[in-house]
Amino acid sequence: MKIGVIGSGTMGAGIAQVAAQAGNQVIVIDNNKEALSKASGQLVDTLEKLLNKQKITTEKRTQIVENIQWLSDINILHDADLIIEAIVENLEVKQKLFSSLELVISSSCILATNTSSLSVTSIAASCKYPERVIGIHFFNPATIMELVEIIPAIQTSTEIVNATKKIVDSWNKKTVVVKDTPGFIVNRIARPFYSESIRILEEGFANIETIDNALCQLGFRMGPFALMDLIGHDINYTVTETVWKSFYFDPKYTPSFTQKRLVEAKWFGKKSGRGFYNYTDGADKNSPDLDALVCSTITNRVLVMLINEAANALFLHVASKEDIDLAMTKGVNYPKGLLKWADELGIGYCVEKLDALYKEYGEDRYRCSPLLRKMLAQQATFF
Repeated sequence: MKIGVIGSGTMGAGIAQVAAQAGNQVIVIDNNKEALSKASGQLVDTLEKLLNKQKITTEKRTQIVENIQWLSDINILHDADLIIEAIVENLEVKQKLFSSLELVISSSCILATNTSSLSVTSIAASCKYPERVIGIHFFNPATIMELVEIIPAIQTSTEIVNATKKIVDSWNKKTVVVKDTPGFIVNRIARPFYSESIRILEEGFANIETIDNALCQLGFRMGPFALMDLIGHDINYTVTETVWKSFYFDPKYTPSFTQKRLVEAKWFGKKSGRGFYNYTDGADKNSPDLDALVCSTITNRVLVMLINEAANALFLHVASKEDIDLAMTKGVNYPKGLLKWADELGIGYCVEKLDALYKEYGEDRYRCSPLLRKMLAQQATFF
């Protein structure tokens, strides 16, 4: 199978490696030859490290390198079976690219976007044959993260959905099928992990070290502030703002001025040396407050907000309950599926905590999911 990847950045190069490792012929297209050369060199370095760690054989390394071509002319994709774009997160730029690709490719080629938050339906609308356009959202790093969200546009044919899922499944990935709604599963449901933690910080209840430590103790691999610093505030804030605007400014997704100021200061996080944390040598660090009541208040508040968002996603048929829980454990490494977590805590407990937050603040962001209330009345569980 011949796979085209548009864009040789971190995500594009990662997708190319995944497809090549599965035995596909891959062509990476980028009009920046310097970027192509850099990506090609980085792949060789990565494979050399894997070889030294005995994670791949010499034969496998050679096969992967030989399976990928790094080129600048999209016309070479005329006989591709699947093309995945991984370029700048800009709707107009993506629409223009897809329109151009349609002039080149065969009638049987699947056109896919790796967008993390844009409407797949809007991208498909730029095409003459929108029924073959679909979203294939990988998570960074694509070579390591198992989850891939498959997002049909409303125009996408069932045959294309099934064919796409079969291809990506063959790349040793865990796929979930998601409705084309802002943020899909992961970027939608994960918003409270960041936003509620920032809110707790802004209220002065706890410092960043305490909040991060409390959530790590709960089982999360990284605290929200360390994770935002790692992702980069230019990226994380943009996703939050995009989801907020896409949901017609629903207050649940309102961005934070605290994070916006970091972006304005160009304190993007680890990559810039400064974010919520200061990464310069010798920088002072605060100790976390280990008081059990403080930590419990933090974790309970963030967790019920995450559960509420997962319940709303199920209520609105964004995905199945199994795919929602799979997405959060495999896409962002949550210690448990949120809906199973809700069963463990008790639906009544979740409703009680959400109602208490709503009573305290009187803000719509804390409204309880109708599904949770319905389940409480029926004494039901998710699983």
